[in-house]
Amino acid sequence: MASRKDFIDLIAPIAVKLRLEGSLIFPSVRIAQALLETGGKINAWNNVVGYKVGNGVITPYWRGDRVSASTWEFINGEQVTNVPGDFRAYATLEDGFRDQDLLFQSARYAAVRLASTPQGQTQALQNSGYATDPAYASKLNGIIATEGLTFYDEEVIRMLENLQAQIEALTSRVQSLEEQAALTIIPTWAQAAIDAAVKAGLIDTPEKGSYDFYRVLTVLHRKGII
Repeated sequence: MASRKDFIDLIAPIAVKLRLEGSLIFPSVRIAQALLETGGKINAWNNVVGYKVGNGVITPYWRGDRVSASTWEFINGEQVTNVPGDFRAYATLEDGFRDQDLLFQSARYAAVRLASTPQGQTQALQNSGYATDPAYASKLNGIIATEGLTFYDEEVIRMLENLQAQIEALTSRVQSLEEQAALTIIPTWAQAAIDAAVKAGLIDTPEKGSYDFYRVLTVLHRKGII
């Protein structure tokens, strides 16, 4: 039997990946929601977020497959068990999460998208009516705290910071290579073109330029353009 840790280890990489790709759902919230909705057990239809069929509109991640299962809901303030429901079935867990992200693009979930903290997002999920349980947000927050799930939110930040550092390092390296590639002495064959360009007011006398820079000016000069 898979443990709670095994469940988290399976869901977390997907949650982090989607967040890095632009999902507005905090990984901690996504993992906690999957734990709460399933009790830490992957169902055969790969729907771990309790997403019902709803309007039945086909999406890039849901092709209309469904599973009927009983669940429980709060109706008129009271918990009612064995409530029948039709749930979306997916080929993969990732498809389920991506389909959920499409759902969260609706106006109803604007507060979910705008939440700046995991706790704000769990409360927004409850306020938006994602679940009928009046303790939905507090249950999610309890799971996040108990399992230390904000680690995955912080991991996203670390990965983005590392990526930014790599980009800056590469940019600096490219600039260095470009400077090394620049010629520090004007080639003799390009001098006439440089003089003509300076006389025409097109450029100032350069201290250095790339080979291509000198070559283009020379071609333009020989064609009588400068």
